[in-house]
Amino acid sequence: MVPRSFRLACLAATLALGCSRPPATATPGEATPPPAPQPEPRSDAPEELPPGAAILDEEGFAALHQLSAEQAPLRGEDLQVAGVHMYLSLPEGATAPLPAVVVIHEWWGLDDHIRRWADRLAADGYAALAVDLYDGAVATDREAALSLMQGVDETRAGEILAAAHRFLAEDSRVRASRRGVVGWSFGGDWSLRLALAQPDLDAAVIYYGRLETDPTVLASIHAPIMGVFGNEDAGIPPATVDAFAAAMKEAGKSLELHRYDAQHAFADPSSGRYNPEAAEDAWSHTRAFLAQQLERE
Repeated sequence: MVPRSFRLACLAATLALGCSRPPATATPGEATPPPAPQPEPRSDAPEELPPGAAILDEEGFAALHQLSAEQAPLRGEDLQVAGVHMYLSLPEGATAPLPAVVVIHEWWGLDDHIRRWADRLAADGYAALAVDLYDGAVATDREAALSLMQGVDETRAGEILAAAHRFLAEDSRVRASRRGVVGWSFGGDWSLRLALAQPDLDAAVIYYGRLETDPTVLASIHAPIMGVFGNEDAGIPPATVDAFAAAMKEAGKSLELHRYDAQHAFADPSSGRYNPEAAEDAWSHTRAFLAQQLERE
């Protein structure tokens, strides 16, 4: 088994190369890298969105990231699950049983960007439960994000995700018979790990997360997997995605891949590497995959 310290170092390198929401900072003794380009504010961005505004389309979802919580209120609620902070968003007017998705944050933590992803999934008919693997902390710069990520206890993180997965089956508002997971970057890594750990998981979506390439390890997966990756991602290059695909095939597992000429974090409207065309296409495939695997009519 690869040592935890080595895995963390690899993941840290991946994230440092790809995640660019706050400005980059330099390590002592190193030159300061140029900041990633930030998207220009849209001249037609609305001053506010009504509570029922659609967020399923890419343009509407991106617009939310230019608004405050007061202008575009979040739709879900913060709650405690097994003593851990999480965020639950439910489809408006829907009743149990519901298809459900565990939502796993990037290395920044459970911030409003991830809450809006949960709201987006809820608008599409899913009970979406966003977990918090940082005990309430949210990073605002790369150094803090790296520190928080390196401080994650892997055993406890696995227990938190298992509790979230169980909550979606047991909570009276959800009572899900079919459950999936989606995560981005750091969360994409944990999305794959949940698929490895939970034999009753029904679907897993990995957005540019760290990958396992040992078919003997991947043999424990039961859920179909969908992966979304950028061909210009220096941290998870195409060769690594190819190795993952080959290992999944050797292990006899279901894998659907979507690859784009885009960089890491291209689906995050808060990132300087945001690519709206690729993000929109990836979201359309994510919607179709989850609808098929979770049997949402």
